[in-house]
Amino acid sequence: MSESIKLCSQSVNTSKKIVKKKSRRIFLKTGATLLLSVLVPKLSYASQILAVRVWPAEEYTRVTLEGDVELKATQFLVKDPLRMVVDVDGLEFNSTLKEIIAKIQPNDPYIKQVRVGQNRPNVVRLVFDLKEEINPQVFSLQPVGEYQYRLVFDLYPVHPVDPIEALIEKGQWLQDQPVAKADPTPQAPIEQQVAPQPIPQPIPQPKLNPNPEQSLASPDLKNVPQLTRMVTIALDPGHGGEDPGAIGRGGNREKDVVLAIAKRLKAKIEMQPNMRVFLTRDADFFVPLNVRVEKARKVQADLFMSIHADAFIEPTARGSSVFALSDKGASSTAARWLANKENSADLIGGVNIKNHDRQLASVLLDLSTTAQISDSLKLGGAILSEIGGINRLHKGSVEQAGFAVLKAPDIPSVLIETAFISNPEEEAKLLDDNYQDQMAEAILKGINRYFSKKPPLSKNRLV
Repeated sequence: MSESIKLCSQSVNTSKKIVKKKSRRIFLKTGATLLLSVLVPKLSYASQILAVRVWPAEEYTRVTLEGDVELKATQFLVKDPLRMVVDVDGLEFNSTLKEIIAKIQPNDPYIKQVRVGQNRPNVVRLVFDLKEEINPQVFSLQPVGEYQYRLVFDLYPVHPVDPIEALIEKGQWLQDQPVAKADPTPQAPIEQQVAPQPIPQPIPQPKLNPNPEQSLASPDLKNVPQLTRMVTIALDPGHGGEDPGAIGRGGNREKDVVLAIAKRLKAKIEMQPNMRVFLTRDADFFVPLNVRVEKARKVQADLFMSIHADAFIEPTARGSSVFALSDKGASSTAARWLANKENSADLIGGVNIKNHDRQLASVLLDLSTTAQISDSLKLGGAILSEIGGINRLHKGSVEQAGFAVLKAPDIPSVLIETAFISNPEEEAKLLDDNYQDQMAEAILKGINRYFSKKPPLSKNRLV
């Protein structure tokens, strides 16, 4: 009996040992599996492409890959035929990435086609067949707004088109010539007629110059030729490309609406005598804020007008507004809020920080003169009074804030909020052809009203 009890006891102990060994093995296996599940994904996880976008334009073509983690890439150029090869690390080929093939349009100025495939494990290769030599810029953007991590390829031409050359090709720049009214009296040499006088001299009365032979030396207005020159208006449709701007409840994008209004205004201005127009963008692509200012200065613009469609957190906000630069802070909390929102366009649109001249931005701010701001307020007031005839005004006077896009030191500059796209009623207005035409007409009338009181000064045609 006792031996049976011992045998049973030994059997129980043996079973316990076996159970303990099995438990230990299970624990070790479970722990190892858990450890691998933690470590391995970090080592072999391939990011997912969420979207691909292509923005073709004459100035440059942008290709954007948006992923759930930061993407890194290397690229190199190949000749005969021209190609740009890009290897993206930590990426597996998927159907979303394949969509890039169909997004290359035949009218793209720089890309013929693109081929994409898995080059090796966790490395996807894109081969862009090019139409001409390019200067590529490849950079990454951190998440902002509705976007996750973005990898951006900007394909700039090696020989970009100069904006003044573009105006010359259109036959507009050469029209900038002084034109004298017909006068039978012999005229003084041209250099004497148009010589600049930094300090205006009082015009002597005719009785002080009775001798007709002295008339050439007299600044009598009858003998001074009436000079005319082309006036250059720089129109800046806000946002564009990766930056849609504000989006209305109906899904309409600010960048599309303001481009349509700018094109209507351009057509109207070009019908005016002695006026020409330069658009900072004429298609759906992004232009950094400081580049918009640089473009206006390169063509020696007489006026700069940035066109937008306002938005606010409350859909009840409505009305049109005009803003000028301020060097003393915003004129209202709303103006400050709007300036901060518009100044964030570079973050959303995507600027290559390595090539972004921060010093230029600060210099432009420092050079912004009291005269420029004064003229901008006069221009803004003239436009605001005309806009008030077609739409309710959000504010009855020109507001001021530190808008980066208004910091050209030598060009009167205003930002026009045509209406609130966040207001359903005004969103419908902004889509209406008649309202767009009326808005363009009102802005043109404001321009003419401004010049009627402050005619443009003579300037050198050459930059």
